[in-house]
This record gives sequence, C-alpha cells and structure tokens, in this order.
Amino acid sequence: MFTGLIQSLGTIHLQAEDKLRIYCSGKAADPILQDLAMGDSVAVDGVCLTVEEILPAGFVADASPETLRRTTLGGKIEEDAWVNLETAVRVGTKLGGHFVTGHVDGIGCLQTVELAGNSWEMSFTAPESIARYIVLKGSIAVNGISLTVADCNSAGTWFKVAVIPHTFTQTNLSHLKIGSWVNLEGDILGKYIEKLLLSRSNAVFAHQDEITPAFLSEHGYL
Repeated sequence: MFTGLIQSLGTIHLQAEDKLRIYCSGKAADPILQDLAMGDSVAVDGVCLTVEEILPAGFVADASPETLRRTTLGGKIEEDAWVNLETAVRVGTKLGGHFVTGHVDGIGCLQTVELAGNSWEMSFTAPESIARYIVLKGSIAVNGISLTVADCNSAGTWFKVAVIPHTFTQTNLSHLKIGSWVNLEGDILGKYIEKLLLSRSNAVFAHQDEITPAFLSEHGYL
C-alpha cells in the first residue's frame, strides 16, 4: 500500500524482457535507498514492483506479463526516462495522499498543460477500464501521484487536475510532453462501493419477476 506522495525520482532501464533496473542517487534518493531490502515493494510510476536485487544506487525488479501489458512499463516509456518512486507506507506513517495500491487500472494520455497562476492544470484522457471511477473532486493516481480531479466529463474518459509547484517540480509530471502515456489508478474505495452495490442490486432483482415503481420505491431507488 502507498500514499501517492512521491519520495524520489529515478531513471528506468530495461535489463531483460521482464526485468527492470531503477537507478536513483544523491540525497534525494535517501528515502528510497536508506533501508531498502530484498522483497520490499516500491511503486515505480505507480506500479507496485518487488525488489529482486539491490544495487549501489538503485535496485532491480521483475515485471510480470500482466504488469507489462497493463502499464507504461510494457513499451510506452522510453529508456532512461524519469520515473516516480515511493516505498510502501509503514504503520503509523502520515497518510497525506490517499490509499494507492500500485495496481494500475489503465493507461491514460496527457492532452494539455497550462500554467494557471503559480500552478499547472493538466488534462488527460482515460480508458473505460478506469473512467467509471473518475469523479469530480475524487482522488486519482497519475504515475503514482495522488491528485484530485478538478474537472471531468460525465463518462470519466477525460479529466483535469491542478498541480501545485512542489508536485510539478519534484515528480516526472514536469518531464511529460503532450501525448505522453501515464499510469492511472482509481480510488480503491470506489471499487469496493461498486462491488457492494452491484452485489446488492443482483440479490434484490434476482427474486423479482417484474420491476415496478412500487418495487423501486420500496428498495430506495425512487
């Protein structure tokens, strides 16, 4: 589990078809490297990866075919590109962002970047696999960054976020270009609510031969 608050930037390199090398160095990398251990979870651009080998200035992680298929790590990111890094949250740590699992729902695309005052407004498109979880003022993880949806269309296939200067400069958002691909993860709370509502609806309607206004009113739908 992660918070969506990025701790450091690193660069990504393909070591093998399913093996990635992540390099990070300097004092900015201390939160990642100071007590990194084999088997630890690290979010790399919002993708939860397991540390398989520790390097003097980074680590090596395996990426499953499912991970490569669903995320930008499967060919939609350039060699030596900057990636956002965050280690797993510890018990007792402040939760300044929102609950981020590191399980990417889909890949989005950067559409616009506009300076608004001292912040940036960035808009993205989103695939249907995550669109239903995108709601106005809701939380979303973009490349592992916890952000708030400032605007979106009714379908959720387009959304805008407002990015403060600190987030823009300390993450790889400042390195993105129009058309860049990004990993998107919806709020996990929305997924559980959806599951519970669908289960409840199926259970209610399974024993009803005819849907009438009286039936809907009785079950809170009107």
